[in-house]
Amino acid sequence: MNKLYTRLGIAGSVGLSLAGLWLLISLFGPVLAPHGPGEIVDYEVFLPMSAEHPLGTDYLGRSVISRIMDGARFTVGIAFAAALLAALMGTGLGLFSAVSGKAVDESISRLMDALLSIPNKIFALVMIAAFGSSVPLLLLITGITYTPGVYRIARALAVNINQMDYIQVARARGEGRAYLALSEVLPNMIHPMLTDFGLRFVYVVLLLSSLSFLGLGVQPPNADLGSLVRENMSGLWEGAPAIMAPAAAIASLTIGVNLFIDSLRGRD
Repeated sequence: MNKLYTRLGIAGSVGLSLAGLWLLISLFGPVLAPHGPGEIVDYEVFLPMSAEHPLGTDYLGRSVISRIMDGARFTVGIAFAAALLAALMGTGLGLFSAVSGKAVDESISRLMDALLSIPNKIFALVMIAAFGSSVPLLLLITGITYTPGVYRIARALAVNINQMDYIQVARARGEGRAYLALSEVLPNMIHPMLTDFGLRFVYVVLLLSSLSFLGLGVQPPNADLGSLVRENMSGLWEGAPAIMAPAAAIASLTIGVNLFIDSLRGRD
């Protein structure tokens, strides 16, 4: 572990620590939280930070730290699943397009360009207005939203690799498209695609937080970090910790992942 931190440098080590902390909170936070996420712990709302309530209470008298530890599982979980969905669909389509003929490549590329031209938030707002807000829908929306971006990067890498001599040798041996894509092209583009996956994760976190702040993300009684900021806006002047704590959580998560990803890109 010490060798890993040394190789990452100071910024990368800080990023890995922050990202690892939020991963642990998302996995074990609901179990380790001092109170239930919906439990009223005090009849005084927007209490300041204290030994009994480290981050105070929210607009209903619930423990802010417990709400954050529970909400992190939605923010991190949905973002990870959506980024993974986008990575799988975008990379798969990029590989298929690169090893297929020009007609297939042009058709898929134009479809992705059309999707890419639609602003992320507009697409999400239209879909939520049409079908309502739910966790599976949020996952699907964000996954589809970032698939075209993944596709463009995956296709560009795959097209370049597809011109290499060893690919021509494999093609001359009579290898099929599936073999070329999965055994020859994909292993040589996996590192930049993993880096892109980390960046997509950050993009999804910010998009989800934006939607939740507008009241269109994770719905009550559940809440992600963006929802925690929105629902406590009325107490900005008297209960700042209830707003600043989840906002700082979003910032530390995204900054941590960005620092870690930047350190990996520097090593590449």
